[in-house]
Amino acid sequence: MKKIKYIDIKKTLQNNSLKVISKLSNEDGFLNIKSITNASEKDLTFFSNYKYLNDLKKTKARACLIEEKFSGYLPKHCDSIIVDDSYLALALISNIFSDEKFKSNGIISNNSNIDPQSTLKKNVQINPFSIVCQNTILHENVYIGSNCCIGPNVVINKNVIIHDNVSISNTIIMENCVIKSGARIGGTGFGFEMKSKQKIFHSGNVIIGRNSSIGSNTTIDRAVFDSTKIGEFSNLDNLIQIAHNVTIGDYAVIAAQVGIAGSTNIGNYVKIGGQAGISGHLNIGNNVTIAGKSGVTKNISDDKTVAGFPAKDIKLWKREIIKNTLRDD
Repeated sequence: MKKIKYIDIKKTLQNNSLKVISKLSNEDGFLNIKSITNASEKDLTFFSNYKYLNDLKKTKARACLIEEKFSGYLPKHCDSIIVDDSYLALALISNIFSDEKFKSNGIISNNSNIDPQSTLKKNVQINPFSIVCQNTILHENVYIGSNCCIGPNVVINKNVIIHDNVSISNTIIMENCVIKSGARIGGTGFGFEMKSKQKIFHSGNVIIGRNSSIGSNTTIDRAVFDSTKIGEFSNLDNLIQIAHNVTIGDYAVIAAQVGIAGSTNIGNYVKIGGQAGISGHLNIGNNVTIAGKSGVTKNISDDKTVAGFPAKDIKLWKREIIKNTLRDD
């Protein structure tokens, strides 16, 4: 197993503007990065949560990514790698240790089917049993897994990774995105006239901003006329439903099994907990946090944290929970 040297860790952190202080030599190496309870004397670990302080004191790890204020709790055999944000450092370092590296090798499988009306740029990889339909453009270094259907009317920009069993149509995906297995993007949304149940034809598309990630089996429906939009640097978990005409801003974090109904506008830096539901035609502001299993039925202004059903300010929700608990006692 290949060791990761401290010099590589230091360079990665410094290249991302993180200050690093450690007594380790550049040639010191680690086999893996693990939790403080499972790390061995050959591993690197990290510490970011005070409630695990007792575990930190007993860790067997060779070294630890840690803030300076906690470094005194490390056992003598465990060297500190002091950083201002240990969890961010972990996120950056985990990519060095990862075995899951998807990078285009420029090979197009003979068992794939490429429509002549599509355009493939340099170094595109397409794995077996995938289909690229008409009016599709794949830019440089795109990786497409097996059993995918890409198109029609799709533009995939540079360095995008598309895992197995993905279906994408009527969509523009910007640079450096990751689409995980089973995602369905750009299909017709759930729209019809209520009395007659006459289906409404959808002619819009989906736009996914750069450096975003779409989780496994997540569905994003195309807009009726314009675009369903996911902002840049946004992370969507598995099994999420994004309905037609929804817009989600930049740096969103959305956990699994969230459902967002049509034509809702969501701002930047929003966090949505698992299994939350958001009604249609709402406006959710910037820096909003929605707790898991909340039901959002009204607009939410900037910088709010809400919980419960119907969702309300989390302080009010907690007071109601306490009152109900005392009433039950």
